[in-house]
Amino acid sequence: MANIKSAKKRILVIATKTARNRAINSAVKTQIKKVKAAVEAKDLAAANVALKVAVKAIDKATAKGVFHKKTAARKKSTLARLVKTVA
Repeated sequence: MANIKSAKKRILVIATKTARNRAINSAVKTQIKKVKAAVEAKDLAAANVALKVAVKAIDKATAKGVFHKKTAARKKSTLARLVKTVA
């Protein structure tokens, strides 16, 4: 355990940020799973709605610094290609 006051604060701040990042990452993963489930069910309407929600979640995560912008672009394009296979 740290002895210096600033080091103790950094530990608390990092724990808070880690929890936030995990929550955001988990939310994005959930949305991606919903898109994949809709594609497996071959439901185009549901897949498009889920894709729109997932893209928004990915963009929010990118804006908050959880994902790199190229990682976000890769995830979005992969999902868009997946939804196109249903059509």
